[in-house]
Amino acid sequence: MSDNHPDSLYQRIRDILNAAQVGVSRTVNTTQVVSYWLIGREIVEQEQQGQQRAEYGESLLKDLSRRLTKDVGKGFSLSNLKYIRQFYLGFPNLLIATSISHTVRDQSLSSDQFTTLSQSQPNWQPGQLHPNLSWTHYRTLLRVENLNARAFYEIEALKNNWSARELERQISSLLFERLAKSTDKAGLMQLATEGQIIQTPSDIFKDPVVIEFLDLPESPHLVESDLETALISNLQTFLLELGKGFAFVSRQERISLDGDHFYIDLVFYHTILKCYILIDLKVGKLNHGDLGQLQLYVNYYDLERCVSDDNPTLGLILCSDKNDAVVKYTLGPNQQTKIFASRYQLHLPTEAELQAELHREMAQFQDRRPPNSDI
Repeated sequence: MSDNHPDSLYQRIRDILNAAQVGVSRTVNTTQVVSYWLIGREIVEQEQQGQQRAEYGESLLKDLSRRLTKDVGKGFSLSNLKYIRQFYLGFPNLLIATSISHTVRDQSLSSDQFTTLSQSQPNWQPGQLHPNLSWTHYRTLLRVENLNARAFYEIEALKNNWSARELERQISSLLFERLAKSTDKAGLMQLATEGQIIQTPSDIFKDPVVIEFLDLPESPHLVESDLETALISNLQTFLLELGKGFAFVSRQERISLDGDHFYIDLVFYHTILKCYILIDLKVGKLNHGDLGQLQLYVNYYDLERCVSDDNPTLGLILCSDKNDAVVKYTLGPNQQTKIFASRYQLHLPTEAELQAELHREMAQFQDRRPPNSDI
């Protein structure tokens, strides 16, 4: 029987599954990922050896689905086999750094090889197998067509131990596009090869901040207290949106100055930058008075709360709208490194919205250029 016969293909897939099932109790995630990748490769190579017509591939998958479902059980529907096929095409180098990148046709893959693959791989690169990424992670990553963005999400999912659901939320909120929308080519490549690197205060604040998980309507009747309560009720997801390093400290923290009382909406500590971060919530358009109030809070914390090991306090105003020129001239060059303003969005953004935001920022930059500038 020739190697490109459908029965031969079926038997090779059964051999892969049999080997995978032996070690499933210890290496369930990696076992499933590797076996699916190998099955995807078998399907693609069978299609390439057979007829190139689309109807041939569809017929092949239907036949495999029927036989595998009957003999093995769930998990091999036609739609899942299409994902498995796409998985191999989307991650062609998954096993390139392993000892089984080329499966021997006349020898079944052993359970010991699956067990070895479940261990961390040295010198891992995006696109290669990692034992902490499950099949659901990889299926979610397949949605990302931009290879730079996909590599970024792989790195961040591993660095931050994102569940598949958290990964899906970050992709849906266009995290990569939001971080990359105003960076240069070198910064873009750093995101794709190293993930998000936090070195300065400007590295940790996103604009916009997406808080669609609050499920709040866009309404002129929304007030700051409702927004704050909703954020605290969804604190874990809010921390995910804020990014790595944020630790919650308090809400509505009171400051008393000669009998006058002020309340800071949210206080965090950033474990990477080693500083307090004060967040003030603003429903409506930001004005210079809001910035002045946050300056008061930041200055107070620097003088009264920070200890010798703390870096200067940072402030962030979350608002529904802002005028960047007002922010610039209210704060001045020195305070702009300590106080930031970001819009919040109550719905997931589209790429078109992010592009419009980038064009708006560029237009404002052009308007603020000094005369005779060559920039």
